[in-house]
Amino acid sequence: MSVEASPLEPAVLRAVPEPAQEAGDRLRIAMVAPPWFSIPPEGYGGIESLVSWLTERLVGRGHDVTLIAPSPSTTSARFRATLSEPPSHRLGEALPEIVHAARTRTILEEVGPDVIHDHSTAGPLLAGARPPTILTAHGPVRGDFGAYYQSMAHRVGLVAISDAQRNLAPEIPWFAMVHNAIPVEDYTFRSEKDDFVLFLGRMSADKGAHLAIEASREAGRRLVLAAKCSEPEEVEYFEAEVEPRLGPDTEWLGEVDGEAKRDLLARAGCLVFPIQWDEPFGLVMAEALASGTPVVACRRGSVPEIVEDGVTGFICDELDELPDAIRRAGDLDPRACRERAASRFDVEVMVSGYERVYRKAIAEADERRGSPGTVYSEKPSG
Repeated sequence: MSVEASPLEPAVLRAVPEPAQEAGDRLRIAMVAPPWFSIPPEGYGGIESLVSWLTERLVGRGHDVTLIAPSPSTTSARFRATLSEPPSHRLGEALPEIVHAARTRTILEEVGPDVIHDHSTAGPLLAGARPPTILTAHGPVRGDFGAYYQSMAHRVGLVAISDAQRNLAPEIPWFAMVHNAIPVEDYTFRSEKDDFVLFLGRMSADKGAHLAIEASREAGRRLVLAAKCSEPEEVEYFEAEVEPRLGPDTEWLGEVDGEAKRDLLARAGCLVFPIQWDEPFGLVMAEALASGTPVVACRRGSVPEIVEDGVTGFICDELDELPDAIRRAGDLDPRACRERAASRFDVEVMVSGYERVYRKAIAEADERRGSPGTVYSEKPSG
């Protein structure tokens, strides 16, 4: 990956796409999205955004990609629908996943890809030896999910999204690790910040919105809270722990996305990320860095892989360290934040990583079968 100056701020670097693949290097890739939201999502949907970014950049590099997802979805890839609309109101139920997986299997038989990249839960249950299936673990890897992934490891290539996630489950034979990423150039860089700090995410005790309020208040800084709060458990947490703590120094906006989210990220003095679980990859941290905004976070999960302590933010071992870190965040250089985001967490970096994963999976599948396979042919794919 190369870098060039951003038109927003000449001293800031951003990723430049790699050239498209030569015809002989192209892969036929089936990209399987989860069934719950359209691609790209209209609002909340981190996995769906990643699927969309990855799909579009792979097409841009010359690969033949078929996106398998619920309608309506928008993509420059070939598109095959499993459901007439996303069953978002049934999120977490088993049956929509099963229907999505069953219809996906039929589509895959028609498409005949070189490699399958599955982001759903149930889909990999139907995976076979050929074509190889890559499964990205987007969530927890302990408990029931850990047992599931371990039982699947002999039939799919399991990809972790951080070293922290991989280290949480060393008993799982991981195939590779590829960091999640964002299109850095889509985020507005701003070196001059407004006088507020930001909490952005989802209303959950694990995300620590109530801790962000307390830390910001002690630091003497105004806090803007922007978070998804629609599911029953989110509303319950908000009413019990967050709403009683609101005051004149705390502004509650609800869920924001698109341009409003990017504007907040660019203007904030820092992002407060008092995470209380080992989140495998906090995408909002990369979004903040791309905006030139440092991150003040607790040392959990992927935080040490994303935040460079003292350069792009501050990592706190104890909650009582958060207020001082919030006060000191303004001393950090926004350009360093943007540069680190462009070099480490841009979509082009992620796409290159997955290209290597796909080729490794195809090569190993061919080796197991005992004969080289054809990576790409001109067979119609739907």
